[in-house]
Amino acid sequence: MTPHLRIVRGDATPEEIAALVTALATRHAQPSTPLQPRRQTWRNPARGMRKPVLPGKSAWRMSALP
Repeated sequence: MTPHLRIVRGDATPEEIAALVTALATRHAQPSTPLQPRRQTWRNPARGMRKPVLPGKSAWRMSALP
């Protein structure tokens, strides 16, 4: 059986070879589910609006927060 990976130059440790194999395997792996684009909420105007303050144990603390 021929090896799939051959060290040509240098002296790699088994840990370095394992890290390289893992990096190459994850790079070429197909994702199980398609990635969905992240929603950009930082520019949403509703983000700056204050949440309603509900009566409760620490409602006085939350009343000072935006």
